[in-house]
Amino acid sequence: MNYRRLGRTDLDVSILSFGASPLGDVFDITDEAEGARAVHYAIDHGINFFDVAPFYGDTLAETRLGKALKGRRNDLFLATKCGRYGNGVFDFSYDRIMRSIDESLGRLQTDYVDLLTVHDIEFGDRAQVLNEALPAVQKIKEMGKARYIGFSGLPVRYLAQIAREAEVDYVLSWGHYNLLEDEINDELVPLSKERGFGLMNAAPLLQRILSDAPVPVWQNSPPEVKDVQPKLLALCAEYGVALSDVALRYALDHPDIATTIVGMSERGQAERNIRAVDFRIPDGLPDRISELVAPVKNRMWFEGKPENNIPKP
Repeated sequence: MNYRRLGRTDLDVSILSFGASPLGDVFDITDEAEGARAVHYAIDHGINFFDVAPFYGDTLAETRLGKALKGRRNDLFLATKCGRYGNGVFDFSYDRIMRSIDESLGRLQTDYVDLLTVHDIEFGDRAQVLNEALPAVQKIKEMGKARYIGFSGLPVRYLAQIAREAEVDYVLSWGHYNLLEDEINDELVPLSKERGFGLMNAAPLLQRILSDAPVPVWQNSPPEVKDVQPKLLALCAEYGVALSDVALRYALDHPDIATTIVGMSERGQAERNIRAVDFRIPDGLPDRISELVAPVKNRMWFEGKPENNIPKP
């Protein structure tokens, strides 16, 4: 496993991180014992960063991860989120976030988290995020219940906009650095260098489009983006490699992204993802992939409030 420093923090995080959302039965029904085996295997093979949220499975993922980490908490860095909850509830108010951290700490069976993330800020009112949510997590940091604070979301240009106004330790972007998307490089990467905050990436497989698994019916990419999957699978087959290995290795190689978060809930998944850390993309394949995906590159969908979605110039 390789490690990178997360911005100006003192955390050297594994370049591959354990996304715990599948532990909450977000994608499929997960066996709790198997989920714990995945967690333990990941720790034993160098993954030291775990990311979860109360939203995942309506608190189930936090509860299961807390059980799985019992006795191993000191071996790793733990992140959770606030502001987004089950049944489509968003609450970025100061009081709710102050309550949220205590609820999460109870489920995670710990006294503090290393990172506390304001979750999917594009769904909130901009003024409330800036004037209530972010001051709340700052207060939580001062109280010692979180070591570092940041925010997450999908519209990468909006993330950059908020990062220009707020003092945070890191930003978590999802869906914007993978074989089909690279808009994270336009503003957010240069800004992270300028302001010194850490940068994390999630969804390197773009919700299964960049894997050999069927694309879920709820996946929001335009049809022409989804239709590229079988073409990519065939191309990778020519080289005798798995599309998911290529996609994950590509994401891990970004030098300015501290860690890439991948959802896992089975030991076999952890094994495959960790093997990808040492995987080498065959010569010539990246150029052929770039040519193939060029017509559908950066066709991201929008989520959240319309005023928080900033189109590419």
